[in-house]
Amino acid sequence: MNPAGPRHIPVLGRQAIEMLAPRDGGIYVDATFGAGGYSRAILDVAGTRVIGIDRDRTAIASGFDLVDRSGGRLTLVEDRFSNLAEICAAQGAAAVDGVVMDVGVSSMQLDQAERGFSFRLGGPLDMRMGHDGPSAADVVARASEADLANIIYIFGEERHSRAVARAIVAARKEAPITTTRALADIVSKVVWSKPGEIHPATRTFQALRIFVNEELDELHLALAASEHVLKPGGRLVVVSFHSLEDRIVKNFLVERARAGGGSRHLPEVNQAAPSFVILTKRPVTADDDEIAANPRARSAKLRAAERTAAPAHAGAALPAWPVLDDVMRGG
Repeated sequence: MNPAGPRHIPVLGRQAIEMLAPRDGGIYVDATFGAGGYSRAILDVAGTRVIGIDRDRTAIASGFDLVDRSGGRLTLVEDRFSNLAEICAAQGAAAVDGVVMDVGVSSMQLDQAERGFSFRLGGPLDMRMGHDGPSAADVVARASEADLANIIYIFGEERHSRAVARAIVAARKEAPITTTRALADIVSKVVWSKPGEIHPATRTFQALRIFVNEELDELHLALAASEHVLKPGGRLVVVSFHSLEDRIVKNFLVERARAGGGSRHLPEVNQAAPSFVILTKRPVTADDDEIAANPRARSAKLRAAERTAAPAHAGAALPAWPVLDDVMRGG
C-alpha cells in the first residue's frame, strides 16, 4: 500500500532513501520520526515495516494518521533514539535491515514558538525535545558562570563564550531570563555580527539546545545501538546539520570500518574486525536547488555505511564534556 497524506520531504531525503535501499520484507528504523518523511518513503516500498522513534510526543501524535494508513506496517514509539536496540527488541525485531536518522532539531520544532527553540520567534525559553527534565531557562538560571561558558564554547563553538556567560549571570541577577527574546537580546549585546552573517545568538541557542537534550551523547549511543541491531548487509544512514554531529558520525564510521593489523615495524595489533563498510567516502551534500528551496539544507551532510557480519565493537566511553545532571546539581 502507498500511504496517502501530505508529503514531508526531509533534507537530503531522496539521497537518504537511495542509500537505505529499502526492499520488500525489510524492517527499518526511522530513528528520528519527526514529520514522518523517511517513514512515508520507506512505506512506499511494498512489504516494508517501519519502527518510528521520536522523543517528542507532538511528533508521535502527528504520525497517528500515517499509522492508520500503513496497514499495520508502521509502529511509533515515544522514546529517545539512543534506546533503539531495546525498542526494536520490544517490537520483536532484534535485527533490522536499516536505520536512518536526521540528527538535531526539526523544522517543526523550530517553527513552534511555544517550544522555545528559535530566537526569531518570541516564546518561553524551553528547548526540550521531550517534555521532561530541566529546560533551557532552568540551565540559564542555575548553571555557574564557568559551566555556562563551557557549555556555550563546547556545544556552540562560540569564541565569545566567556563574555556571553558573564552577561547572562549579570542579567539574571536583575530579573529571571525566561524568554527566547530576552536571552537573544542579552547575547546580542556582547556578540556582534556583520550584515549577512548568522544572528549573534545562533551559537548560544545551539549550545543550550544540544546541552538540554544531551544530543551528542544521544548520538554516540544511537550509533552504537545501530551497530548492534543491523543485520549483515543492513544500512545505516545519518544526516547531520553541524560540525559537532558530523564529526561524531564520521569518527564512528571510520573507527568501525578500520581493518586491523600492524606494520612491518610494529607487531600485529589485536583489533576487532570491521563492523561497517563506508558507502560515502565523502559526505553527500545538498545541491543548489535543494538549498534554494530549503536554506537549512546548506549545512546538511549525509554519511552512510553497510553492516558487515563481524561482531559489534566494544562500546567506548562517552566524551568528558559538561553533563546536564552535574551542572544542575551544581557539580
